Amino acid sequence: MKKLLLAVGLLSLAGTALAAGKPCDVVEKDIKDKLEAKGVHGYSLQIVDKAGNTGADGKTVGSCASGKKEIVYKRK
Repeated sequence: MKKLLLAVGLLSLAGTALAAGKPCDVVEKDIKDKLEAKGVHGYSLQIVDKAGNTGADGKTVGSCASGKKEIVYKRK
């Protein structure tokens, strides 16, 4: 019984950690690494609030902070 309670407790903690999402700086670095591996140059990435992204020109290439922020790609 104790093992079952321990397993349920650990699974609930793991689910909470996965739902939190990755930090924005980690996601931004992952995207930069992928772009540079493909040889892409002359771009900028900007982290913006998802709610305030109505006027941002560029393409949304990722999200972070549990979906509250977006990473926007723009060619220079």
